[in-house]
Amino acid sequence: MATYLDFESRIEAIQQDMESAKARGDEPAVEILEKDLDKEVNKTYGSLNDYQKLQLARHPDRPYAVDYIRLMMEERYEIHGDRTFRDDLAIVCYIGWIDGVKCMVIGEQKGRGTKNKIRRNFGMPNPEGYRKALRAVRLAEKFDIPVLMLIDTPGAYPGLGAEERGQGEAIARNLFEFSDMKVPMISIVVGEGGSGGALAIGVADRLAMMRYSIFAVISPEGCSAILWNDPKKVEQATKALKITPDDLLEHKLIDAVLDEPLIGAHRNKKAAALAVKNYFLETVKQLRELSIDELLEQRYQRLVSVGAYSE
Repeated sequence: MATYLDFESRIEAIQQDMESAKARGDEPAVEILEKDLDKEVNKTYGSLNDYQKLQLARHPDRPYAVDYIRLMMEERYEIHGDRTFRDDLAIVCYIGWIDGVKCMVIGEQKGRGTKNKIRRNFGMPNPEGYRKALRAVRLAEKFDIPVLMLIDTPGAYPGLGAEERGQGEAIARNLFEFSDMKVPMISIVVGEGGSGGALAIGVADRLAMMRYSIFAVISPEGCSAILWNDPKKVEQATKALKITPDDLLEHKLIDAVLDEPLIGAHRNKKAAALAVKNYFLETVKQLRELSIDELLEQRYQRLVSVGAYSE
């Protein structure tokens, strides 16, 4: 059953009326309601504020990494474990093919339903998850396979065990190692990009975001609690943090915004996966035209330009 957010109440009502009209075979009513739905979708989604985009990025029906992998990849094989501690299910790694292009896909996976959310640790990786991702990228480099990384996490897991096993070091190690990998690397924020948990698989030649995704140094809830000691100021914090794709593109922190369906990736997962696939294939084609030295130099210049400003 579809889940609707507060600002989607009118859309929900129209769709329920459409289902009723279809059930009784009233085709004229269905045609009218379809036009009403198109108008309401354009009206609602054409004027979303930053907080509403945050809600869509966290939508429970939104496609996760495994959904994209299943829709895009053929002959895929999952890679498990970091060869040091255990297999962290909050990060998945698959090797396979996308439209005839051999690739490595790494993604953060939140899980659906209480049991799977706990199993996936709500998409919050432990250090062994980032070490598994690094192992997969090293394997991709060995066989000259391009890498696609799908970011979707509220942040790295801050538990005591994670800290004891070197959470900060694992993230820093990925930043260091990924910056020098001699294969094309592409990262896409498909949902929620939270702090270092997202950055750990965000160092790439190209960083893109889906239309309704966010990338933040801290959650709006955490920001409002620290700055104002008031959880009711989440909307104000969301706007102040500049975490939407348009804001980040304007500040040259990302390279592209992917046009997922206007009504949201959760309403049309196949179209969302097609947008991700097309961007990946086109970008890999462009990056393959560069020599290894040019690829690494371009990546270096992109990374050192982050945060640069002039007064």
